[in-house]
Amino acid sequence: MDSEGEPLAVLQRTLGGYACHPNFASLLVIGLGCETNQIPKLLETQGLKNNDRLHAFTIQDTGGTTKTIARGIELIREMLPKANAVKRETVPASNLIIGLQCGGSDGYSGISANPVLGAAVDLLVKNGGTAILSETPEIYGAEHLLTRRAVTPEVGQKLVKRIKWWEEYTARHGAALNNNPSSGNKAGGLTTVLEKSLGGIAKGGSTNLVDVYEYAQPVRARGLVFMDTPGFDPISATGQVAGGANLICFTTGRGSAYGCAPSPSFKLATNTALWEKQSDDMDLNCGEILEGKRTISELGAELFQLLLDTASGEKSRSERHGYGQQEFVPWQLGPLV
Repeated sequence: MDSEGEPLAVLQRTLGGYACHPNFASLLVIGLGCETNQIPKLLETQGLKNNDRLHAFTIQDTGGTTKTIARGIELIREMLPKANAVKRETVPASNLIIGLQCGGSDGYSGISANPVLGAAVDLLVKNGGTAILSETPEIYGAEHLLTRRAVTPEVGQKLVKRIKWWEEYTARHGAALNNNPSSGNKAGGLTTVLEKSLGGIAKGGSTNLVDVYEYAQPVRARGLVFMDTPGFDPISATGQVAGGANLICFTTGRGSAYGCAPSPSFKLATNTALWEKQSDDMDLNCGEILEGKRTISELGAELFQLLLDTASGEKSRSERHGYGQQEFVPWQLGPLV
């Protein structure tokens, strides 16, 4: 990719965000040696330096694959004692930064799982935490519901600016931003992007929108924020984690087996039929809302507690299965030449 353009800057920002993520104890960075994304430049742009918790080298300088593997193993062994010495400490819920995702959505998403997640987000924000709403193509047509909640006109304008960027971006590539529902979404009962967007925004609860971030930018604000990402879940969640999300909440009506290391992925089923069919991958059944057995506020409070438990070490379903090691998918912008 272009050695000076935005695509490389986004990639470096994403890698830098992962390098600084609190869920990593130490880092080992290996390059070939002649790639565009040179390690020294990566470290420089992200304010990183080689130290006892971050080691970086290249295959070419080390002398090939075999020597690189041996060197990597040696460094990992040196870093393990400090990683193993880490102990859990009690911290406030305000340390939680949750990335909000929905995938394999259906007609129930906007009336069960997404509102339940929104209720939990309201509790998180009340306790000083942060929630990152994303997937810009999946709020299209309903963005006014967020801009009217912006704490300042400037924050609202930042969101409108990202929407306009997407309109231009899709037009350049002959795509239509208002034709977003996937085949699975349509099979689940969603027919238009507006239906999907109205349901998707429900994940963000009811509090003020305090800031808007570009992809993988560090999230510094506390409260509900928006990060500009594609709707494709692995790319979107990668940006959220790079921004600091230490937990992912994923609602689904069609089913998902998604994981997102280094951040646990907690999945909410929109309907009981999915819960019964794929309970091995689901963490909470929101279908009880549809059946009149539970209220949104009740399940929202239960979900908030479950998220605290997950952050405290209780493994989510995706973690138990070992999902999440392959889902690092940075957003590739621009031409590859």
